[in-house]
Amino acid sequence: MTKDEILAKLAAGELSAPEASKLLDEIAQPQRGALYCKVSEKGAISVYGLQRMPVTLYVEQWGRLLDFADELRKFMKEHDGQLKRKER
Repeated sequence: MTKDEILAKLAAGELSAPEASKLLDEIAQPQRGALYCKVSEKGAISVYGLQRMPVTLYVEQWGRLLDFADELRKFMKEHDGQLKRKER
């Protein structure tokens, strides 16, 4: 159910305010294992969902890492036999 559908049902009286609030909170939460971003207290970008702790870098660092993505993919392909994989 989308946010608009929940609000429409609330307006139509099909849902109580607490029920609608609970549903809105549920859809606002990222799904387990999904990646999502937040701005850290120091103004950096934190990516959640990769590991227990977020990966936090400043904008310039993310830009450098993203610019390096093709080289990283090439490296991963060249060293595939040496790399271990973490099972979920």
